[in-house]
Amino acid sequence: MYIDFHTHGKLAKKLPFSTDYTDWLFDQARRAGLDALCLTEHFNTLQFDEIYGYLERISEKEGDSLVLENGLRIFPGMETDIAEGGHILSVGTVGEILELNRRLEPYKEKGSFLPFHDLMKLFSEYHVIVGGAHPFREGGHIPELPKEELSSLEFLDLNGKDVALNREETERKTFALAQQLGIPVVGGSDTHQALQYGCIRTWLEGEPAAIGQLRQEIVRNRHHIQVAEQAAEQVQNATLLKRTLKAVHELGGNYVSVLLNRAVVM
Repeated sequence: MYIDFHTHGKLAKKLPFSTDYTDWLFDQARRAGLDALCLTEHFNTLQFDEIYGYLERISEKEGDSLVLENGLRIFPGMETDIAEGGHILSVGTVGEILELNRRLEPYKEKGSFLPFHDLMKLFSEYHVIVGGAHPFREGGHIPELPKEELSSLEFLDLNGKDVALNREETERKTFALAQQLGIPVVGGSDTHQALQYGCIRTWLEGEPAAIGQLRQEIVRNRHHIQVAEQAAEQVQNATLLKRTLKAVHELGGNYVSVLLNRAVVM
């Protein structure tokens, strides 16, 4: 099974949620060769709960995952900022992710983010899988945190955006930190746009449908990460697409209708 551990369902967190845009994303994910993905939407994105409400309506529940009509399996998740600088990924059931998001409501503005230690304490109350997102990206400070605190992470994200910029350095640093912590590395595209799907993906031996099964697959460490030869071009083109569509929105246009060339529902 090919899975992407770090994805988004919206173009940007401050833009309105569009069912048509999200449908397009998930259709393209399947076309890009993905069997599953972790939907790690930003915890402070607009309409966070509406995204999952919509997914529950259009999917079939299998285990802890949501399976769309096209066969794509979605594991609910979230990407949360920490006070020290950096992002933490969590993957769990719809109910747990929505409850966690509600509990994080007081900490969604910059300057109010929870410290890593406090966030991990909150996550420990749930059965979510927790990992460090793009640990060496500029502005983040995850590697500088005490190792005894970082040991509570269950994986590190080898991020498609960072790999596209400097694959050798990103892989060297990420795997070295993971080895120090004794945790595995998985691949996540970090895409907000369909062009980025497949720039990096993770192959799993099994086909988990439950969070416990997904955790087992990661812990067994029999998975392997594939980086596309054209990853740099994919990320570059996706960045250009995002910038263009956001400009359409800022000028008062409907970026979804421009992208899909048809009338859409927001």
